[in-house]
Amino acid sequence: MNPQILQEVAVRYFLEVARCGSVSVAADKLEVAPSAVSRQIARLERELGTLLFERRSRGMALNAAGELLAAYARRAQQDVDRVAGDILGLRGLRQGLVRVVCTEGFVHDVVPAAIARFREQYAGIRFTLDICSQREVPARVRDGAADVGITLSLTSHRDVRVELRMPAPVRAVVAAGHPLARQTEVTLAQLMAYPLALPDADSTLRQLIDISCSRQQLQCEPVFSSRSVDALVAFAGAGGGVAFCGELAIRYRLQGKQVVAVPLRDREMNERHFEVQTLAGRVLPQAAEAFIASLRTQLQAGDAGPC
Repeated sequence: MNPQILQEVAVRYFLEVARCGSVSVAADKLEVAPSAVSRQIARLERELGTLLFERRSRGMALNAAGELLAAYARRAQQDVDRVAGDILGLRGLRQGLVRVVCTEGFVHDVVPAAIARFREQYAGIRFTLDICSQREVPARVRDGAADVGITLSLTSHRDVRVELRMPAPVRAVVAAGHPLARQTEVTLAQLMAYPLALPDADSTLRQLIDISCSRQQLQCEPVFSSRSVDALVAFAGAGGGVAFCGELAIRYRLQGKQVVAVPLRDREMNERHFEVQTLAGRVLPQAAEAFIASLRTQLQAGDAGPC
């Protein structure tokens, strides 16, 4: 085998196919022809003397050899990024890039505000922010697509280090004039008398609600469903019914007294946590470490509102 093959464009193309699960999608992202990607993958497999993917009718999935190569390639790229960041850090953290991924509930207020506050001190640091589901956040962190993951979690994840963990109980969100708005605490059973706005069935929040309702033998039928946290909360704020959310995701609406977040007594509704995640064993670039420290300070001081 020619060792140089592991340092060439073929590995970059290989990683993109591994991320996308498709040659054509990877080619679009790389802005090259699909045939060019296929040639590089074939060359890589020829040099290594083994197949790296399982070819399926709906795409490509890494096999055992591919998983090993992907892990190596991601570590190598992370090492290059870290060294580049450290070199820039010698000039006083004046330049650098932090790649953040978060769930939709934190993209409107929490994360952009935290980035803006951080850049008041470090104006040369650039950021990218991607949105995905709760299940995808740790996966993006593990495969090196993001430096920092910000999400809600119910369980621990393999190869993921938790930099910050805070309770993030689910609240019942209602309009300020709703009959439940002045309650200090409610139960899911009480909420069944009102129209409910719930996330889609594949949401972990929806699954949590369904589990709790099943345990209590409650019939939970939403009048409004959406993947968008904003849409659900806006529906509740307009007097349409009851939505469910953590306080951190709607802090500005709470401050503006557009809606009220009422604590839920049910056990399952109090088992979520807000997490800041990074790849276990990875030495982060200085800019990412500094951003996590800034975010931790903001949240623990209450600048970003309660969780």
